[in-house]
Amino acid sequence: MPYFLSTMDSAAWRTGIPESLYPEALVPGQREIGSQAAANMWGNVYPRSGFVSQTDDDKASAVVAQRVADIITRAGQPHVYQVLKGNRHDGYWPPGAVTENTGTRNHKWQRLAPHMTQSCAMFPDGSHTAASDNNEAFALWQPYSCCKKRGQTFLGSTDI
Repeated sequence: MPYFLSTMDSAAWRTGIPESLYPEALVPGQREIGSQAAANMWGNVYPRSGFVSQTDDDKASAVVAQRVADIITRAGQPHVYQVLKGNRHDGYWPPGAVTENTGTRNHKWQRLAPHMTQSCAMFPDGSHTAASDNNEAFALWQPYSCCKKRGQTFLGSTDI
């Protein structure tokens, strides 16, 4: 099931309005993938639109994937999308919203196209070759946790 289709959200996805006026979009250094200080800046998350200023197509597609993940893992965003957020209940804790530069705490990306990787990583994740047809695909992996069932005691077994 697709959680976000840019054609269904064309007004906000193509213009960046109203998010271009958010503090995250106006203050340099907030909500950026990578770090200018480390000379490894891939792009900014806000405004969450489909246009990215990046000379590397691979990095640009990763920034767009991060923007979409940022939208779909939060409720009440000014976009047309299906929320990818589970409801917490006793014994089940779904992952929180995707946030960039958090190490490996709440999400990882796996590259699916043009070359599928066997491992997952956070963006920025090194250098990669962009697809010749500019078609990139990523899988978002998030940790889910639940507690062990308690109140049950293994009394023993008899081998026959």
